[in-house]
Amino acid sequence: MASDKVTPRRMWSAVALSVAIALLVGCLAPLVGSSSVDYAKAFAGESPHREILFYARIPRVLLALLAGGALSLAGVLFQALLRDALATPDTLGISSGAALGAVLAICFGAQRFPIWPAAFVGAGCTLLIVLAIASEGRRMSSFTLLLAGVSINSISMAMILFLQHLTDFSQSFGILRWLMGGIDAVDYSTLGWLALAIATGAAYILARARDWNLLAVGEEWAAARGVSTHRLLLGGYLAGSLLTGAVTALTGPILFVGLIVPHALRLWIGADHRILAPCAFFLGAAFLAVCDAVARTALAPTEVPVGVITALLGGPFFIWLLRSKRRSLWM
Repeated sequence: MASDKVTPRRMWSAVALSVAIALLVGCLAPLVGSSSVDYAKAFAGESPHREILFYARIPRVLLALLAGGALSLAGVLFQALLRDALATPDTLGISSGAALGAVLAICFGAQRFPIWPAAFVGAGCTLLIVLAIASEGRRMSSFTLLLAGVSINSISMAMILFLQHLTDFSQSFGILRWLMGGIDAVDYSTLGWLALAIATGAAYILARARDWNLLAVGEEWAAARGVSTHRLLLGGYLAGSLLTGAVTALTGPILFVGLIVPHALRLWIGADHRILAPCAFFLGAAFLAVCDAVARTALAPTEVPVGVITALLGGPFFIWLLRSKRRSLWM
C-alpha cells in the first residue's frame, strides 16, 4: 500500500517541479518546427508568420499537452482500478471503441462531417456496453470490468480489420493513418471543450486520490475502510473513459503514454496517488509535447505520426519493465 507518511513539502515539491517542466516545454515547443518563423513579425500580425505560430504550432502544442496529461492520468487511474501495473488507457476498450467510430466515419461519411464526433460517439457506446456487461445487479468488480473491456476491445479491433478489408485504397490509407495516432492543429474552440472534458475527469480523479491508494491494495481492503468500491469503480471508469475517449477522438490511439509516464514516476516518487496523479498529468503533458516536437522535425519536412514515436519509446520500456519484474521475482 502507498504510505500515508508523505510530507506536504515532498508532495508540493514534486508537483511544483512537474508543473515547471510542463510550462517550460509548453513555452519552448512552439519555437520548434520545420518552417522558420520571425516571432517579431508573428506578434505584429504579419503573414505567414502569424498563421504558423498562432494557428498551427500553438494549438498543436496545446493539444499535445492536454492529450499527454489526460492519457498519463488515465493510465495511473486504470492501474489502480485493475491493480495491474501493465494496465493502460487502452485496456478497457475505450480507445478501440473510438477507433471503430472513426473507421465507420471514414468508410461511410468522412467527407460529410468530421471524424472526431463519430470517434467520440464510438467511445461512448463502448463505455455503455462495457458497463452493461461488467455490472451484476448493483455490483461491479475490477475483474469483471477487465474481462468486459478486453472482450469489447477484441471485438472492436476485429470489426476495424474487417471494415478496412472492404474499403478502397484511399479509405484504407485514411484508416491506417488515423490508427497511427497523431497530433494536428485544431481550432481553439475544440481545444476549449477538450480542456473542459479533461478538467472534469481530472478533478474527480485527483479528489479521490486517497481512495485510489486503498483500492490499489484490494477491494476488500478498501471496503473495510468505508469505501464504496462499486461507486468508486464506476466513478473511476467513467472519469478515465472521459479522458481517454475525448483525447482519442481528436488524436487517434496514442500508445504507451499511459504506461511509460506512470511507471517512470513510481520509480522517482513512489506509488502514493496524492503525488503520483498530479505529477503524471503534468509530466505526461510534457512528454507527449516533446514527442510531437520530435515527430514534426526529425524527418522534416515529412512528419512522423506521434503514435509511432511513443510506440518506439514504449516498446523498449515495456521489455525493460518485464525483465525488471522477472528479476524481482528471482531475488
